[in-house]
Amino acid sequence: MACIALASAVAGCGLGGGAGSEGGDDEIVIGISLPLTGDFSEPGKGVQRGYEAWADYTNENGGLLGKQVRLVILDDQSNADRVASDYERLINQEGADLIFGPFSTRLVVPAAQVAQDYGFLFVEPAGAADEVFEQGFDNLFYAAPAVADDHYNLLAEHILAMPEDQRPKTAAYATMDDPFAQGTAYGLRDKLAAAGVETVVDEVYPPNTTDFSNIAAQIADSDADMVVGGTQYQDAVNLIVSLQQLGYQPDLAAFSTAPTNPEFPAAIGERVDGIVSPTGYTPEATFPENQEFVEFFTEKHGHAPSEDEANAWTTGEVVAAAVEGADCADPSQECQQSLIDWLRDNEVDTVVGPLTWDAQGRPESAHLIQQYVDGEIRIVMPTDLAEAEFVFPKPAW
Repeated sequence: MACIALASAVAGCGLGGGAGSEGGDDEIVIGISLPLTGDFSEPGKGVQRGYEAWADYTNENGGLLGKQVRLVILDDQSNADRVASDYERLINQEGADLIFGPFSTRLVVPAAQVAQDYGFLFVEPAGAADEVFEQGFDNLFYAAPAVADDHYNLLAEHILAMPEDQRPKTAAYATMDDPFAQGTAYGLRDKLAAAGVETVVDEVYPPNTTDFSNIAAQIADSDADMVVGGTQYQDAVNLIVSLQQLGYQPDLAAFSTAPTNPEFPAAIGERVDGIVSPTGYTPEATFPENQEFVEFFTEKHGHAPSEDEANAWTTGEVVAAAVEGADCADPSQECQQSLIDWLRDNEVDTVVGPLTWDAQGRPESAHLIQQYVDGEIRIVMPTDLAEAEFVFPKPAW
């Protein structure tokens, strides 16, 4: 059963001790801080749904080590200082046996530092920027197929394999001032620029930006062959709407994160065909773990899970595998190190496929490329998993 703590209030639920107490012998307490308000609240709530679904599914299927799990979730308000104090509180006051990571690289780094200081295993669903893996953390594991800079690898390979007279010659980039968002966009930018695709716009905007008229005007005036957004959710929606209003029609439009959100088509007026996005997850994946996940989540929420929800569930799967493998789930240094060591040496089957990690916690797999085709988002790369053919140039939006 999930236990939610919003802002500064903590609610106890499940079996065993209440809020602020050590977990009872018949439960395992899992501490989490998420951005349920503030700049990252939309994906943060998706991660919350994924964590809660995983907890409910786990408890309905015998729990961990025969114990029920109880989540204690705090709202960090998308604030890096607050997320650090939240994890201090979860470990020192809420009696967390285990912790799961927050959403966003901005929040993952300070949270991981707290976990490192206390020797806790730290598995996280949404910190994919390079800086996460350059801090020297030896307790961190990213629960997704690839890091931010590599999200568009398959798209870059496809573009560069096109005949030179057919591939895009110019590109415009607009990215949130956020390590993950910039990592996705600039990973693609650098690969294309090295092959001669000219960057004609390169704008970085604050996370709280709502007015994209100036950036959209620069992009439209450049008449770039392709536009790439290093985005989360609402910023992508606002930028795309601004570009639509100006009548700008690129041959290729790629945006991170937002297009995989089920609310995205309606938010931009259903003019989605041709929009591309990298994703580490699809509900159509045939992994046995995924089929169970999709069935359970859809019955619970009335719709298939998104990537944020899937990565949260994957975090639970990874930690659960370590718990079962190491045969412990408590805050002792011995147990936490056993969990870390187990993940270093083992592959874990998840809803996003089998995962292994390098010494810095980087996953060793690849993201899929999805595109809206006839109003539905479909896998278009790699070709052996494609549900539809890649459309280029994109239809008008």
